[in-house]
Amino acid sequence: MYGSGLRIGEAVNLPVSAVDSKRMSLRIIGKRNKERCAPLPQALLEPLREHWKTHRNRDWLFPARHGRGPMDRKSLRQAFVSARDALGLDARLTCHSLRHGYATRLLEGGADLRVVQSLLGHGSVRSTQIYTHLTEPLRAQTRQRVDMLFGDLL
Repeated sequence: MYGSGLRIGEAVNLPVSAVDSKRMSLRIIGKRNKERCAPLPQALLEPLREHWKTHRNRDWLFPARHGRGPMDRKSLRQAFVSARDALGLDARLTCHSLRHGYATRLLEGGADLRVVQSLLGHGSVRSTQIYTHLTEPLRAQTRQRVDMLFGDLL
């Protein structure tokens, strides 16, 4: 979820066919059945392959333990909470916090807001702006740009 900015529903419903290892991307079906392509970080490809080898389900990347469908949201949330608590992280951290972190990290790395909008599958840039709370590196970078652009005003 963090590596590609997925919503919890998008993560649990990932079919095996969503992984395109040649293009290093994920085909995501988001809200209102809107399709988008998200980059798949190289660091995630091998762990995903290893995970698939544990169940070899032909349909779902994260299958339910019993039955034929995908893992349910509740199970993913429980796994997340267990991992979060085992690591001693803040209890306010949620699955959706990973999506916020993805967007923030992209913006800190210099990604354009419109690119982040597309990667998150937002129809409106206003939806994306809630993820853009200015972090210290962005503030410092903005300050430097403002000083450079407007330094000769006096």
